[in-house]
Formats: sequence, C-alpha cells, structure tokens
Amino acid sequence: MTATPSDTAPPHPYASLTPDLVLDALASVGLYGDGRLMALGSYENRVYQVALEDGSRVVVKFYRPGRWSQAQIEEEHAFALELAAAEVPVVAPLMLQGRSLHQHAGFGFAVSPWRGGRMPELDDFEVLEWLGRYLARIHNVGAQRPFEQRPRLDAQSFGQEPRDWLLSQQIIPLDQQSAWHAACDEALELIASDAYPSSATGQFVLKDANAIRLHGDCHPGNVLWTPVDDAGQGGPHFVDLDDARMGPAVQDLWMLLSGDRRQRALQLSTLLDGYEQLRAFDRRELALIEPLRTLRLIHYSAWLARRWSDPIFPINFPWFGSSDYWRGQVGMLREQIEAMREEPLTA
Repeated sequence: MTATPSDTAPPHPYASLTPDLVLDALASVGLYGDGRLMALGSYENRVYQVALEDGSRVVVKFYRPGRWSQAQIEEEHAFALELAAAEVPVVAPLMLQGRSLHQHAGFGFAVSPWRGGRMPELDDFEVLEWLGRYLARIHNVGAQRPFEQRPRLDAQSFGQEPRDWLLSQQIIPLDQQSAWHAACDEALELIASDAYPSSATGQFVLKDANAIRLHGDCHPGNVLWTPVDDAGQGGPHFVDLDDARMGPAVQDLWMLLSGDRRQRALQLSTLLDGYEQLRAFDRRELALIEPLRTLRLIHYSAWLARRWSDPIFPINFPWFGSSDYWRGQVGMLREQIEAMREEPLTA
C-alpha cells in the first residue's frame, strides 16, 4: 500500500507499549526485570525477552488489542498447558498468581519461560521424522476435545471473506484488481468444487475429514531446535500457539515442506513415517495441501492490509500494496490453480 496513516489518525495502541510499561507489567505479577529487554520477531503481537533480577530470562507477549477475546486466549493457554502436561515439548505460559493471562494498562499479556534454539534443518530426514512424531503427539492431545471459543480453519474465513474485504476497501490497484479478482474467484471455486464439498456449516473439510485442535501455524520459524546432549535432552520444541484453531491435521504438516514436487514428496513421506508411529493419518487429507496453501496466500494479503496502521508493518513490508506486489500475487494464484489441478502429493 502506498498510502500512509493520516497525521490526524489516533496513535496505534502499541505506541504506548514502552520499555517501562513492559517492566511494570512484569512487576504486577511479581517478576522484576533488571532493565535488559529485547524485542523478538513478532508482528501480530509484541513479544520481548526480559532478563530478571535473579539472572533468569522470560518471554512476555502482549496480545494485539481486539484480535482475540479473553476466552479465546485462555483457551489457547489451556491447550498449551494440556500439551505440556502430556510432556509434549511446547513452550506454555507460566501460571502466575493463579492465572496465565494478565491485564496491565489496557493490554492482555502472558509470560513464558525463555527457551533458546534455532530453526530445524528440514533437509535432514531424521529431523523430519522426529517432527512427525511430535506433531502426532500434539494431535493426539488435540483430538481429545474440540475448541469451544477458537474458530475453525475454513474457506469462508480464510478465502471468501478476505477477498471480499480487499475488494470492498479498494486495496488493490486498479491496474491489477480485475486480474486478481478473476484469479482469486477461480481458485476459490476450485477449492469449493474439488476439495471441499458444500456443507450447511461451511466447515473446512475433505469429505468427512476430522477437525481437531491444531497448532495452526506450524512453519519452521515456530519450531525451535536444540542440539541433543549426552543425556538425550534436546530436539524440537514448538512455540506460538497464537493461531491455534480447529482444522484438518495436514494443516500442521504442509508448511514444513519446501522445494520441487519430488523434494516435497520425500519430505512428506518422512514426516508421515514419524507421525504414523504414534497416530493414524487420513491420506485423503493430502488433497488439502494446495488448497490450504492457496487460502493462506489470500489471507496473508488481507492480513497485511488490515495491519497497515501499525507502524511496524510499513517499516517491515515496504513492498506491500504496489502494482508489482499484486502482479506477483496474481502469478502465484495462477500457479496455485495449476497445482490444485494436479494430482495431490503422495507419501
């Protein structure tokens, strides 16, 4: 987008989130920082690593105002704590003063232990198999009960609604609007007719695919890997359940795949070798991979546009909104249309 926020626009809520406020929020739950804090890479929320006076470190997340309700955040936390209780390696929020979600100066925030690590080496098949086993463990817990407050991953909320909003807000430059609209409509029609038969609820399913509680955004940046030590400690741990929702199990697998079709097929086969050691996988869900990738593409553009009043977005995404950006989106949608017409990956 080339437009900039008006000089008369009210300041963004995060403008008041100063280092002093971060430290005051921690002090309100009995944690006292020594003055050292570092912003971590997060755009949707604001996340800081803070050194405490006792020498330990914590991570504090300030939730974006208005995105999730208190009940939805608490449900995310309950899922993370349920996973941790089952000894699944996720970074769960700390219970402080009897609760995991706290309020300070108009912000909801949570505190979690600091955990180091790096992105996993996804070209290492042993790593992929290990990740498959842990994803199966997440899904074994996730399948025990549904979310009641958090939404489902469906074609309406991730495809149709973002499309309609982008067009109604006149976000797309006129020289690319018709081409993007046509490509988006064709892609959504393919998703509706080929992969997701109509249903009264609009549920995002492949025939009778199960919807379970998911991590929801399981890309490599949300998996931290630590070397395995002599005691056997280390390996992957999962962070950031902010996008947890109901959906098909394959949603937590496909973002770990990359490369050409042959490479992705080998990676998928290895992931499933690990996964199926602990949980059955419905192979029909493999037909969902390209539709899910397509929906993420549409949703991502709308997410960027909706967050543009947050100053961190124009700084970090300066290319967004130009004719070149939308021309590229048209090209990627066309590629996805072709991909959805091909036979699904097999493993």
